Amino acid sequence: MDRFNQMQVFAAVAEEEGFAAAARKLSMSPPAVTRAIADLETRLGVKLLNRTNRIVRATEAGKRYLEDAKRILDEITEAEDAAIGINATPTGQLSVTAPVLFGRLFVLPSIVEYLKLYPEMSLNAVFVDRVVDLLDEGLDVGIRIGDLPDSSMRARRIGQVSYIACASPDYLKNNGTPRQPKDLTKHDIVCSTGVSQSATWQFGQGEIVRVKPRLVLNSNDAIISAVKDGFGITRLISYQAAPQIAEGSLKIILKKYEPKPMPINIVHREGRHSSAKIRSFIDLVTNNLQNHAALK
Repeated sequence: MDRFNQMQVFAAVAEEEGFAAAARKLSMSPPAVTRAIADLETRLGVKLLNRTNRIVRATEAGKRYLEDAKRILDEITEAEDAAIGINATPTGQLSVTAPVLFGRLFVLPSIVEYLKLYPEMSLNAVFVDRVVDLLDEGLDVGIRIGDLPDSSMRARRIGQVSYIACASPDYLKNNGTPRQPKDLTKHDIVCSTGVSQSATWQFGQGEIVRVKPRLVLNSNDAIISAVKDGFGITRLISYQAAPQIAEGSLKIILKKYEPKPMPINIVHREGRHSSAKIRSFIDLVTNNLQNHAALK
């Protein structure tokens, strides 16, 4: 079996997490699949898969090889598509991840637009407030807020956001507007779950204020609702309160003390020549968000 076919077999086994499932997917016999993997590991001199009675998982070396193998296989498919003139139309499945509220407010509209533009595409969106390993969880594209520690990912910057302190105009009218961060200790504070008796808020120039929340809630939507209703001051990432800031139901305070903005990047695990479906999705999201007033 040549290298290309071995690569195809390995990718199928790693993605299906099993030899029998990969054999069915490739219309091959299980012994042929097992032999192809054994030959590949022997040729490379490295173990690519960990096998148990129940599941097959890629080793660390296997994960790296899988990423490169999928890129090469995609490039071959793209080259073949180009030869027959169909590479311009995205088809297939795409998996995307983003933070929960950012995904709902800013990514979901682009997803809907993308699916309307490309009727042969389907898309799976995972909105979670944690950093997702794209390779480990089988995702194609992710939105990351903050500096990127993983240099292996391809990234395109699409904006920036900052931590902001905000309150409703009614609260500020009735309780006064803090002029500097230390004034927050005299106000009612609303924080998210995970904060107990005190919370540390860091501002620009390294200024730190320890505040005591009077209200702790387990979702940003609930925090925004409470603060809109006139109870206290909260601290959020600017995009989380962007609609309320725009409509005037919340007002930013202590703006000159805001810390350094955090970059927003759209990242993907493909190489330099990304597939048409990934490239078109990234281009669409970039075009929609790069000039968004809330992300400048």
